Amino acid sequence: MEPKVIKNESQYRSYLSELELLVLQDPEPTSKEGARLELLALLIETYEKSVFRFARPDPISAIQFRMHEQGLRQTDLVSYFGSRSRVSEVLARKRPLTVQMIRDVSVGLGISADILVAPVTPDVTQYAESEGMIEWAKFPLREMAKHNYIDSAMAVGKTSLVDLAREFYQRIIPSDDATLIPTRKGLRGDAVTPKSKYALLVWKARVLDIARKRRTEKGLQKFQPEALDANFMRRVVQMSWHAMGPKLACDLIEEIGIPVVFERHFSGTYLDGAALLDHDGGPVIGLTLRIDRIDNFWYTLMHELAHVMRHLSDPGDAFLDRLDDFEATETLELEANRIARDALIPRAAWRRSELVSAPNRERILRLAKDLTIHPAIVAGRVRRETGDFRSFGDLLGTKEVSRQLANDAN
Repeated sequence: MEPKVIKNESQYRSYLSELELLVLQDPEPTSKEGARLELLALLIETYEKSVFRFARPDPISAIQFRMHEQGLRQTDLVSYFGSRSRVSEVLARKRPLTVQMIRDVSVGLGISADILVAPVTPDVTQYAESEGMIEWAKFPLREMAKHNYIDSAMAVGKTSLVDLAREFYQRIIPSDDATLIPTRKGLRGDAVTPKSKYALLVWKARVLDIARKRRTEKGLQKFQPEALDANFMRRVVQMSWHAMGPKLACDLIEEIGIPVVFERHFSGTYLDGAALLDHDGGPVIGLTLRIDRIDNFWYTLMHELAHVMRHLSDPGDAFLDRLDDFEATETLELEANRIARDALIPRAAWRRSELVSAPNRERILRLAKDLTIHPAIVAGRVRRETGDFRSFGDLLGTKEVSRQLANDAN
């Protein structure tokens, strides 16, 4: 049958299956099969472009993505912007791009001028306080005491909860940096809102404090970026097949110098996980187990590993993520989502499975066995892709992660 323009999912999958068979045959380009392969590939590509749309990055997001992609630091951009202070102001969205900057960045970083001339989206994750000062009274004082960050019994006489909160924070974050955190070390990620900022600041400090102690107590090696690649992420995912998969995965990640810290979230933050870069350049992963399920654990862990691998660059960087919100639009979050999905279930295996068009328990278990991963990972992907969050709940491993990690979770 002569191939036609693809108009539905069923036709798309049929052509995709035929394309895969032709690719395996590796026909000569001038042969009949080679011509058909080329036509099918074109039809499939056209359909995928019409169905899978991606958010257009704003200028600053595009520059930041290229910096991470090429391993550039802010100092590497001085030649494009004129000075280090201008680089900081532009990336913090406090200074607009000039025509000359747009020309220089377009040529130097290979970013389309069409993207660079678009309006800059205000960065809602950079919440500057008046004069750059932290308002200590806005910290979640009572919940900090409840979580044992501070001892409320010590709040007597001249020592107040506010004083204790300041002491806690400045013990972890150097005093000369503490007033800069809201403005220069902004928090990024879908968990960050104006109301949640101060709770996230102290949660971040707590995780860094625990991570530093763990580095010392366990004698963790210094992180080497080349150790974290797609193959390593695949090794981590295959730990899910074991009964104690989450514990084994965390141990494996710590073997390459990345502490994995479990710390419960503050009320109103809806925080699932975070990727942080400490002052010494060491990466840290923080997890809350807010949604205590096997599928959520693995997706969150791989999402944060993706941030460590691709997006952390300057000390103080912090991505704080709410991953039950599926409407992410920020470029780096979209990339972390894609890397996590493909690490958990390779794209080709997912396409062949027919789980989106006709999901059932048998196919979920079969794909999990074929990939040597926990069925919860596949069931969770089915629920996300189909939007049916009432299905296959018995495969998700509810409350299993906290039971395995009872000694590590706080």
